[in-house]
Amino acid sequence: MANIRCVKVRKEADKRVAARLVKNGASAVILDLPTSDGAALAASLGDRCAFAPANVTSEADVQAAVSLAREKYGKLDLAVNCAGIAVAVKTYNLKKDVPHSLEDFQRVINVNIAGTFNVIRLAVGAMGKNEPDADGHRGCIINTASVAAFDGQVGQAAYSASKGGIVGMTLPIARDLAPMGIRVVTIAPGLFSTPLLAGLPEKVRSFLFAHLVTSLAENPMINGEVIRLDGAIRMQP
Repeated sequence: MANIRCVKVRKEADKRVAARLVKNGASAVILDLPTSDGAALAASLGDRCAFAPANVTSEADVQAAVSLAREKYGKLDLAVNCAGIAVAVKTYNLKKDVPHSLEDFQRVINVNIAGTFNVIRLAVGAMGKNEPDADGHRGCIINTASVAAFDGQVGQAAYSASKGGIVGMTLPIARDLAPMGIRVVTIAPGLFSTPLLAGLPEKVRSFLFAHLVTSLAENPMINGEVIRLDGAIRMQP
């Protein structure tokens, strides 16, 4: 039986997630903004990949993507949350005598935290209808945070807060969904700018993220965890 993936594409690493899942035998629904290249990516991956134009903060959009996955491929058993935006603004600009825009802060929080939660809450409604496997598993949610959740830099108040929110809700949601047989795991990627990784081509660095996604999806013992994927980097202020 084909596995169904609902994947939000945001950058090269996230595109590679969709490609790797399809290559490994999964079927995928790529959820992304109508203006993105998600439709072209889905077409390039063949009949086992479809595109759902959507904004992750829209209940109707995300529900349509979830419904598409079930209608086209039979079920939904993995959702990979990669949607994210950022602003680089200090809390207060002394030279210009201007505080951080509250609107910008709220926009980052809305997309990164509320958008992630919106996908989770609607995806698990579909996963809960799956027949459990021999061990009682019905599905898996994989979120994307950032090492900025722990090592936020100057100008990253909004971004770090949003990624910290994703980290913070991982365990309680995992506990909420454990009785349903649904796991929740979060990846916190780094900048991949360590001496070890700086010389690697982009396709290799993006492969590392996609490889971890598939490994987590396949390992039923990993739940409620936040895993740093950063080559031991610790960001300076």
